[in-house]
Amino acid sequence: MSETPDSVVRTYIEKHRAAFLGDLADWLRIPSVSAQPDHDADVRRSADWLSVKLKETGFPVTEIWPTDGAPAVFAEWPSGDPAAPTVLVYGHHDVQPAAREDGWHTDPFEPEIIEGRMYGRGAADDKGQVFFHTLGVRAHLAATGRTAPAVNLKLLIEGEEESGSPHFRALVEQRAERLTADAVIVSDTGMWSAETPTVCTGMRGVADCEIELYGPEQDIHSGSFGGAVPNPATVAARLVAALHDADERVTIPGFYDGVTELTDRERELFAALPFDEAQWLRTAKSRASLGEAGYSTLERVWARPTAELNGIGGGYQGPGGKTIVPSSAQLKLSFRLVAGQDPNKIEQSVRDWIASRVPAGIRHEITFGAATRPCLTPLDHPALQSVVRAMGRAFGQEILFTREGGSGPAADLQDVLGAPVLFLGISVPSDGWHAPNEKVELDLLLKGVETTAHLWADLAANWRPS
Repeated sequence: MSETPDSVVRTYIEKHRAAFLGDLADWLRIPSVSAQPDHDADVRRSADWLSVKLKETGFPVTEIWPTDGAPAVFAEWPSGDPAAPTVLVYGHHDVQPAAREDGWHTDPFEPEIIEGRMYGRGAADDKGQVFFHTLGVRAHLAATGRTAPAVNLKLLIEGEEESGSPHFRALVEQRAERLTADAVIVSDTGMWSAETPTVCTGMRGVADCEIELYGPEQDIHSGSFGGAVPNPATVAARLVAALHDADERVTIPGFYDGVTELTDRERELFAALPFDEAQWLRTAKSRASLGEAGYSTLERVWARPTAELNGIGGGYQGPGGKTIVPSSAQLKLSFRLVAGQDPNKIEQSVRDWIASRVPAGIRHEITFGAATRPCLTPLDHPALQSVVRAMGRAFGQEILFTREGGSGPAADLQDVLGAPVLFLGISVPSDGWHAPNEKVELDLLLKGVETTAHLWADLAANWRPS
């Protein structure tokens, strides 16, 4: 009896498992820490290593793309079918700093396999999740008998994600023609748990600002002048107090304009996740949950926009008293944004709101950082459904859905390329991203390989982008 495509994939993966893990370990030995200038040469070496390995995998085009910072790696493998979808896979090859004295029980850059887990910096974030695409595409070819992927496959693996991706958007804008795609797959993400595999459907964006408030030209005596001139610290406190209403909704006019509301189906799927709020609070080092009325905790952190005070300062902070009206005060605010919100409009709304509430005699300045746009893919998008089916075949169970409350450079790809962003990751919370003893579960890593082996044929068979 002939083998099924699924059994061919599993047989191929098992046959090449040892070599795959050996190669991954070699890559993890390169300390590509983008945040530390002493490792600039290592980040370049990491890019070179990946470029060579992608060429060995079969990609006919592999290139190192320089930036004003660390290099990115681009690879391309046309399907030969002009009607096939074009898919761009995003990940990163740089890693967080790590040292044995931080609390590692192994050398962070000498990976070890212990009880089915590979320990090493970058094992999960993000080298392991980038590298499973190499074995996955080869297993796809073995199962389909093809000599090229069923989709037009591109990879963009950046080298500065762990440093905030300062040059990433400029790179995407400069190379937009080469990066053109019908869908973007981000393999820099994770699942709810090993027992509950999930697909992320979106992440929030972010805008942040610093507000400087200036009153008297110097600190002045509160007995002589207090109560008779405006106090910038008092103004700062009033601004913060006015930022939310009694239901924890943001009061800035226009803040919720255009927000894509959760559907009933999305709320049902979030509620189906095995969420333990008490455990979540312990992780948050907090004693109670609080947020916008009418929404669950997961809905608040994944699908609702927020305004957060990150810092407040002004006046005397030393020991004892000092009876003054301070000359200045400062606020730091950040706004998490969801699909439908425009960071530029949010910035203008914040500026207008601050200006309307600052009294005469107080001068203010607002400085905004570079914003990140939110991204969201509808549950019924055919490319997302392909990801779900491929994961379901690999894991042998129903795939649920999450979102991410944070922000990342994936939104730049959606914004510049105009393509939906899909998330495909197998990491779990215990993998310890950015922490000592980062690891990846080998069984899950190979499920990622298996997922990608199924994905390309499923996309080609079930989606023909217009």
